[in-house]
Amino acid sequence: MLALKPYLIANGISQAELSRRVDVSPATIAQLLNKDIWPTTPARAELQGRLVRQLQLLNVKVSAELFESIPTAPTAEIENDNAENAAPTLTEEVATMLLRKQTLSQAAKKQFSLFRDPFTDDVQEPDDLYMTPDARRVREHLWITAKFGGFLAIIGESGAGKSTLREDLEERIIRENASVVVMAPYVLGMEDSDMKGKPLKAAGIADAMIRAISPLDPPKRSMEAKAAQLHKLLRDSRRGGNSHVLIIEEAHGLHKQTLKHLKRFYELKDGMKPLISIILIGQTELKTKLSESSPDVREVVQRCELVQLPPLDAYLEGYLKFKFARVGADLSALFDEDAMEAIRGRLIFAKATGKTRETVSLMYPLMVNNLVTAALNQAASLGFEQVNADLIREV
Repeated sequence: MLALKPYLIANGISQAELSRRVDVSPATIAQLLNKDIWPTTPARAELQGRLVRQLQLLNVKVSAELFESIPTAPTAEIENDNAENAAPTLTEEVATMLLRKQTLSQAAKKQFSLFRDPFTDDVQEPDDLYMTPDARRVREHLWITAKFGGFLAIIGESGAGKSTLREDLEERIIRENASVVVMAPYVLGMEDSDMKGKPLKAAGIADAMIRAISPLDPPKRSMEAKAAQLHKLLRDSRRGGNSHVLIIEEAHGLHKQTLKHLKRFYELKDGMKPLISIILIGQTELKTKLSESSPDVREVVQRCELVQLPPLDAYLEGYLKFKFARVGADLSALFDEDAMEAIRGRLIFAKATGKTRETVSLMYPLMVNNLVTAALNQAASLGFEQVNADLIREV
């Protein structure tokens, strides 16, 4: 932690105000104050000069010691009477714990006049979707692939909103009465080896595709006959004006051989016209499986476009305003200004990789939902009228 942080608190200067004055993002200030991580742009000397000038304008006495790092004790090592008031040091393990599902308590609903949990069963129609520019691009990418063809992999962390965008695609196909046949094999229990579960194989995918195109036409038994049957059904369906999209959820659990076989499905054609498009949806392990350095799947890598769903980051306030507005609540009435920066401080942290340190953001919708819900529950139990930065840090 930078020595400047407690000095700011003592002088009543918020991180948000400081970020505006020095013209950098709130996340940059949070990383600097909480983790002593200086950005690459602007350069350290330039940013420190801006900080000094603005602090002087605020009548704060500036010294070189303010820009020195001071130790922060990990939570497990704090063993004094004030331990409950100490903010825990965020580690990857602490952040992972925030994935645990949080439900808004009855006390919190009453305290903050929330008659519906803004994060439970919150997406039931297209208007319930909060679309960042990145999510909107992914949404359109899915639509174009499903309607016009392609081989696409959507990759994101758990809770990033991948499945929600897939559901939106299927809803859009129905709503717009598009001539697109969705073929989606069931992936219950699917793993990439028999040791963990049941691998999804090419034969199972072919069966699912046949059932989707012609439910009354039972799949043939041999793979050769099954492939010929599938090709004919796809060809006849395309000539009838349909497009076909194969969507596989949890694709990070696919065996590499199955990924390799997908290329052969993708190459099924009617003359020169492709018969199917493929959309894979998976967590970041899928990106590793589809690495250019993996010779087993190089044929797939050369054809499959990877699109990663990024965290909310700069869109945190917009996301929360939208979610609370959907249940008739005003975000500014529930959270004070510094709470947003505290959320960033909890979900953005530095990770050591060898001799380098990288900034990792876990500001995905699911993580934000759970952290915000836990903070509201805590505020209600303590009788607070608003969630402040201290409450966020103590959750």
